[in-house]
Amino acid sequence: MRIIAFASGKGGVGKTTIVANLGIALARQGKKVLMVDTDLAMANLSLILGMETSPITLNDVLKGDAGVWDVVYDGPEKVSIMPASLGLQDTQRLDLTKLPGIIKQVAPKYDFVLLDCPAGIGEDTLAAMASSTEVFLVVNPHSLSIADALKTKIAAQRINAKPVGLIINMYAGLKGEIPERDIISMLELPLYGVVPYDEEVRKTFYYKKIQPVILRNPDAEASKAVYVVAGKILGIEIDIKKQGGGFFAWLKRLFSR
Repeated sequence: MRIIAFASGKGGVGKTTIVANLGIALARQGKKVLMVDTDLAMANLSLILGMETSPITLNDVLKGDAGVWDVVYDGPEKVSIMPASLGLQDTQRLDLTKLPGIIKQVAPKYDFVLLDCPAGIGEDTLAAMASSTEVFLVVNPHSLSIADALKTKIAAQRINAKPVGLIINMYAGLKGEIPERDIISMLELPLYGVVPYDEEVRKTFYYKKIQPVILRNPDAEASKAVYVVAGKILGIEIDIKKQGGGFFAWLKRLFSR
């Protein structure tokens, strides 16, 4: 059982997109996965997964108005989702001290619990990282993102959370982007993967039915990169060609449900 918090410091680095796609990639390797949106004020994970209507959320549990298992929903590819509220009115009366206990209660049922942390290093982010067994930093290849990620790493260490890995997201290969070797050196963490800037990810939000890119286009470069990250987390090499590209793979998934 691994409880991984994905944090960034800076907002807008694509952390939620990484969590959504990575959870599905791990599930496709036969792992039981729970994704938890701990961004209690600016929730987006359920939107990316096409689950806009969740009547009870993690916010309700933190307010004492619902039980833990009341807010675990079935998501795509047999993943489980614990969403946060999409309404601003549900950010009141939240007892963040309950979060580690909630995660500890549900975690034994899963191989992986992925926590999508809020941006910044406020109390909600610290509570999420404190609930984890390990922390991954998600960064973009520029100085602002890396500076904020370094602050997040320090904040995690101060509460005895354990930063263990680094994911570089939206790497476009443009002049001025900080090379991956320099990012590794600055953050002093092992690199688990580089996910390229990919228009296919942006297209995820253009369709009437929103889907993670790994479902909508498994052959996209970003999808392939996420499988590399999943493989490194699992300590295996994933055969990307067998992960869902093409008509016959789609047909196989359809009849295996």
